[in-house]
Amino acid sequence: MPRIAYVDGRYVPHAEAGVHIEDRGFQFADGVYEYFAVFGGKLADLEGHMERLWRSLSELRIDRPMSQQALVMVMHETIRRNRFRDGAVYLQVTRGVALRDHPIPNPAPRPTVVVTAKPVDFAAVEVRARKGIKVLTQPDIRWGRCDIKTVGLLPNCLAKTAAREAGAYEAWLVDELGFVTEGSSTNAWIVDADGVLRTRDTNANILRGVTRKTLITLAAEAGIEVSQRPFTVAEAKAAKEAFITAASTFVMPVVGIDEAIVGNGRPGPISERLRVLYVENARATAR
Repeated sequence: MPRIAYVDGRYVPHAEAGVHIEDRGFQFADGVYEYFAVFGGKLADLEGHMERLWRSLSELRIDRPMSQQALVMVMHETIRRNRFRDGAVYLQVTRGVALRDHPIPNPAPRPTVVVTAKPVDFAAVEVRARKGIKVLTQPDIRWGRCDIKTVGLLPNCLAKTAAREAGAYEAWLVDELGFVTEGSSTNAWIVDADGVLRTRDTNANILRGVTRKTLITLAAEAGIEVSQRPFTVAEAKAAKEAFITAASTFVMPVVGIDEAIVGNGRPGPISERLRVLYVENARATAR
């Protein structure tokens, strides 16, 4: 069945979808996005993603394109038209169309909204999680506002490409002090030598991961100690466990970092427990 996309007020065949050549998202990466997991036709972590979307738009001074209720209706309708139950929704909002010039246009153009949806084989994701993944460390060369979920992802793409070419699944980005910031499209976690679950705090200019936020709550409820403090590459390689989180991967165990094996080279018990807790919660609370 052909896919259907929502573009600026219209539902159109995915293959025919497009935006104006002077859309500022296309020319300046002047826009933001969110990625939602879909369970049973419903959006996982909805409130967290919408809260982050509104914050990202506010930080860039882009007007809200419509109410939250209307935007959620558009996403649900896009899911319905694509006729799947489990999958993903991609939502992008750019500043809109304006004559090409670097300053932010005044008056502001009407924002452009794009929504795409697709089925995802979550069974295949689960197979990968049972084996675990490898990550490759790369220097963090991104801009200074990684807390905003913008579409300007070229440094992330370069890091992810380097990882895949090296036989790894994800790249972990490392700052000038040797601390892991986050993954190219994920948040980074370890279970350190003391058994403490650690992930970098969001005050350190990393993305405020929605899956990350939910997992911190679930871990605390499960009696797992969580510390939001940075860790070095050396600490990560010496950790008992490591994993990544994102709406696309949920909780994905890391079994290798560069040339080093993490733990015993298999997904650890805390990673596996948190994955089950997250997926169960996401399915139960999807809206």
